[in-house]
Amino acid sequence: MGVSSACLMAEPFVWVQCSPMADDTSKLPSIDAARDLAQLTSVEVVVLHASDLMTAAAIKLGLFEDTQRDLAEARILIESLAGLLDGALANLGHHHAAPLRDGLKTLQLAFREYSTIQDEPGAGPGEKYTGYVA
Repeated sequence: MGVSSACLMAEPFVWVQCSPMADDTSKLPSIDAARDLAQLTSVEVVVLHASDLMTAAAIKLGLFEDTQRDLAEARILIESLAGLLDGALANLGHHHAAPLRDGLKTLQLAFREYSTIQDEPGAGPGEKYTGYVA
């Protein structure tokens, strides 16, 4: 398979960014990452990405040492996490869903605590998916 200056089609159906003069596709880390993802079940992929969103939101909320609070960024991450969970929870099973729901609620409550201007009930990050969190 040849390499174009824009991208490479890896097997199966994964688009990978390439440098314009790439000759050795075996050194592209994104192909290895795609192969690693192929080994995971769909539930593992959803849980992996949900936990990444939770961690990023916690960082943006300033819950980690030496991090700056950025509520605008945290709102986006919490909203994205809530949307992902809303779409996936029915397929995850209780043992995966319960801790993800708890983590989301914890982030929503932390966001509310740190907000100087409170959102209307149901308008907080992710609440269009979860309902009002108090």
